[in-house]
Amino acid sequence: MPRDRRRRHAARRRRAHAARGGDPGAHDGVRALGDGTDRRPATRVTEFLAATIRIATPLVFTALGGILSERAGVFAVGLEGMMLAGAFAGVITAFLSGSMLAGVAASVLGGAAMAALAAVATTRFRAEQMVTGLAVNILAVGLTSFLLRGLLGHGEAPTIRVSPLAAMPVPGLASLPVLGPVLFSQPVLTYVALAAAVAIYVFLVRTRPGLTLRAVGENPAAAFAGGADPLRVRMLAVTCGGALAGVGGAVLSLQQVGTFTDAMTNGRGYLALAAIIVGRWMPFGTLLACLLFGAADALQLRVQGLRLPVSSYVIQMTPYVVSLAMLAGFGRTAQLPAAIGTAFARDRPSS
Repeated sequence: MPRDRRRRHAARRRRAHAARGGDPGAHDGVRALGDGTDRRPATRVTEFLAATIRIATPLVFTALGGILSERAGVFAVGLEGMMLAGAFAGVITAFLSGSMLAGVAASVLGGAAMAALAAVATTRFRAEQMVTGLAVNILAVGLTSFLLRGLLGHGEAPTIRVSPLAAMPVPGLASLPVLGPVLFSQPVLTYVALAAAVAIYVFLVRTRPGLTLRAVGENPAAAFAGGADPLRVRMLAVTCGGALAGVGGAVLSLQQVGTFTDAMTNGRGYLALAAIIVGRWMPFGTLLACLLFGAADALQLRVQGLRLPVSSYVIQMTPYVVSLAMLAGFGRTAQLPAAIGTAFARDRPSS
């Protein structure tokens, strides 16, 4: 019996160690498992819901950025690369400067820089949008790995660690039952993500620039005839969307694990794309889809902690299986912006 307890304890330490330097979602998943001191079902449910929101946070930022791009008529396939660039720029800047605020600002710039490349290629040079997005993703993987070793590792992958952003309980609200630990005891970027969903909704639905952006995504020629500049709108939308995706990367590297590893986004940019489709290109629907994906991720991490006789690789497939199921169920009736993927030129507005 003591030997079994030692084995369980060793397995738990291995999971925690992997979480600190591996997948960002695993870091939150270990917290979702609890510390073993409170086994009450209500506490477990609260921990699970809180972990769901934390894990969904990078998806929320990235998907909101994708909404801006696709609503303007540009496929957001490059979200994965923009997110990865933001994660890299953020943790490197925070490590060198000692400032987490500078790290988040660098994440914004890193994501925006990758997005600007895609924006110029697709709007000015009318490159094929899907191919351009995939090229951005490939470029980000290679560039971040090269710079990580070239800047700090002298050819080897260095160990970079910063203290992750801690939870910031909201005074007076964090003590509320259930809602307190779930909604009001989160890290700061999680609060910003929820506020950003509201802000993007108001921008798209209630402001003239937002309505112009949507018009460009539906009919750029008509928007051009009405006085808008579709090329400028698309470039700004893609670049701002990349900035938001960069903040999503900052959540991974600065808030969840405090480090950077090669290709650490691990397909989350594509999950964000799925969330956009399921959410019908609207912020609140997309937010809900991100939370569902976050719940699936938190669930698979919790199931791994139960030591079931199932391969961990099968369990890790859960979020992606859920995304495919949701796309099959909700994506069939989704209506893309009418002009998405369509190039536009001022001299040939009908192209």
